[in-house]
Amino acid sequence: MRALVRTAAAAATALALLLTGCGANGDGEADGRITLRFQSLAWQKESVDINRQLVKEWNAAHPDIRVEYVQGSWDSVHDQLLTSFEGGEAPDIIHDASDDLADFAYGGYLADLRPLLPKGLTDGIPRDSWETATFDGGVYGVPFLQEPRVLIANTKILKASGVRIPTPEKPWSWTEFRQVTKELTGEGRYGVAWPLKEPVSVTLNLGLSAGGELFHRGADGKVTIAMGEGDQVVPGTIHDQVNTDHSAARTALGMGGGDTLPGFFGGKYAMVPLGFSYRQQIVEQAPKGFEWTVLPAPAGREGPAQGVSPQTLSVAEDSPHKKEAVRFIDFLLRPANMVRLAKGDWMLPTGTEALADPSLHTADRGWSTGAALAASLRSAPAQSVRGYPEWKDKVATPALQEYYSGAIDAAELKKRLVTDGNRVLARYQR
Repeated sequence: MRALVRTAAAAATALALLLTGCGANGDGEADGRITLRFQSLAWQKESVDINRQLVKEWNAAHPDIRVEYVQGSWDSVHDQLLTSFEGGEAPDIIHDASDDLADFAYGGYLADLRPLLPKGLTDGIPRDSWETATFDGGVYGVPFLQEPRVLIANTKILKASGVRIPTPEKPWSWTEFRQVTKELTGEGRYGVAWPLKEPVSVTLNLGLSAGGELFHRGADGKVTIAMGEGDQVVPGTIHDQVNTDHSAARTALGMGGGDTLPGFFGGKYAMVPLGFSYRQQIVEQAPKGFEWTVLPAPAGREGPAQGVSPQTLSVAEDSPHKKEAVRFIDFLLRPANMVRLAKGDWMLPTGTEALADPSLHTADRGWSTGAALAASLRSAPAQSVRGYPEWKDKVATPALQEYYSGAIDAAELKKRLVTDGNRVLARYQR
């Protein structure tokens, strides 16, 4: 889920919900038509335009089931949805991310889609993707867009250094990556800038490549936190790049991904680890003649595996028109439409047929690199963990920020993540 600040979008969300609140949960109109409210979190103009166009196409073909587009915001979606669920005013069709669904699913706010999903849609999305939206055996969202984390590199700096250029088939190891960033560091330039304003998902998702799990579910179904050797590879690498090698920019630790781009364009950073969709901002903002390339993230003992939290489409449990809502989702996620949505968001589709589309396998702008990584994407470690949002915000985020800056050591980081973290999770599992 993107953590970009979209104040205008958040304001638009509040206004849209206020204006449409009286028609909550797909009430029928005076002429007998069903009206479904679809809250979309698309924010880039290209993506918003495609979503609106698909709604328009649906409405033209289904005059008896009208879909009303409601603009939401990634910034405020969790709290906004919680308020709308509790107030009985949730939209029928809900755009979110899989790592935000657990509490809503366990809380009974989302419909279990298993009896509603058409076979074609179920079979068209791989099992690994479905697992990201499966909680306690129920399916509470349809995963449709995903993005690996990649390395965006300055081509000229990379070539001039003489370092080995990694490929999806032979990526850098974490040890090699650390050495490469030292070699790319020079006067007025850092080998890498880690934008870690929100460090938790980056750390956990990339940690899968090194065998990191952190969250462990017991035979009784309860989850506990334990930090093993594999969990320490990624945070240890970042910590040492910043505090020992000085090959990673300390000032970038408090930045969001987009904040690093001016420095990247100016040659201050040779590489920046970013979500795949940031390529659009680079295309739009890079100075004329700037050369960049997309590289796979480093790999560990588990290869290039990394966790993802796909964007999802869910149906509110209180919606009186669940079947119609799923019909619209099925239309929205037809392979050709899924390709349109993926290209509009500069992400990868989860659907097997959509992902095979030739337009997503071109070398241009790194599409082929991303598509090659799709088979290595796994459910993010915290997908089904109740209490994860609180653990992330109150425990993990401040602990990782302090560790990466050098304010605390590895032992203190482990104590906070594990000991303090298990106290948080225990409250949700009584």
